[in-house]
Amino acid sequence: MLRPLAILLLALSAAAAQAPLTGDINFYGLRKLTPDKMLETIALKSGDPLPPSKGDLEDRLEEIPGVAAARVEAVCCDGPVAVLFIGIEERGSPHFDTRAAPIGTATLPEDLMSSYRAYMAAVERAAQLGSAAEDLTAGESRMSDPAARALQEQFTAFATEHLDTLRDVLRNGPEPEERAIAAAVTGYAPKKSDVIKDLQFALQDPEPAVRANAVRALRAIAVLAQKRPELKLKIEPTWMVAMLNSLSLSDRQQAAEALVTLTEQPNPAALDLIRERGLPALAEMARWKTLRYALPSFLLLGRTAGIPDRELQDQWQKGDRETAIRTATTPVAKPKAK
Repeated sequence: MLRPLAILLLALSAAAAQAPLTGDINFYGLRKLTPDKMLETIALKSGDPLPPSKGDLEDRLEEIPGVAAARVEAVCCDGPVAVLFIGIEERGSPHFDTRAAPIGTATLPEDLMSSYRAYMAAVERAAQLGSAAEDLTAGESRMSDPAARALQEQFTAFATEHLDTLRDVLRNGPEPEERAIAAAVTGYAPKKSDVIKDLQFALQDPEPAVRANAVRALRAIAVLAQKRPELKLKIEPTWMVAMLNSLSLSDRQQAAEALVTLTEQPNPAALDLIRERGLPALAEMARWKTLRYALPSFLLLGRTAGIPDRELQDQWQKGDRETAIRTATTPVAKPKAK
């Protein structure tokens, strides 16, 4: 399982024969500025050694006139090559707002935190063995790996008995790691309708890991909602659409994947909101060089344009992304008044 990493993962390669190389370079958040301008400023191209300092790179980008903030992340690794993502927030561009960090005193029990860390280690091992498949049809992640699945059963038990503790930590926990764990475990509550609002609340947390776990949990609930419409599970797309304009790569990717799930079945309200607030961001991400990251945004764009999924899949396989992107982003001409 490939994981987003800060560029400072270079420290992990100290024992390797050489530093990772820069592979694809993908940009997001550009409106008036151009990729060429960014690359000229940081003097970087594909094939170069991965830069040694994330902070220095971001500082140089933020010196460019018109740049309000910059975020650089790498994804490791296809052999010796890492994929680079450069996020820019231009002045006056859409901004994803989050709440201030909680200042309360709520905490999780240490045994739950230990179980969650063991779970993450089990998922990592399963990924290395190629057995990290998961089933979301129950409205929560159910891993095929036995060790990971056993730990998930513990989350279900905790969420059943201690949901108030999880809610308290989401709202009043001062530690980001604990809020992230609380968001993940909240998704294992047996009655999903009871926790949708809690998870929507967590989408506005200042910590990216909390938002990531919350949107993953909501995506699983969306799968259940489509399978069992009689449950009347309703997930609002508002914050997920807002996350498409985030400076965080994780926000954008997790939101796009969740919105793909939300629009698997007809969802006019979600598609209207995406058209209103998310098209430029999706068009940019749909053009990313790294295909596995571009696909969710491409599918969403096509759906906003009313293109059937089968046709989108055919275009994707042919390497034709521009037809759907142009169709989705070209303003519809209004009929002239007679």
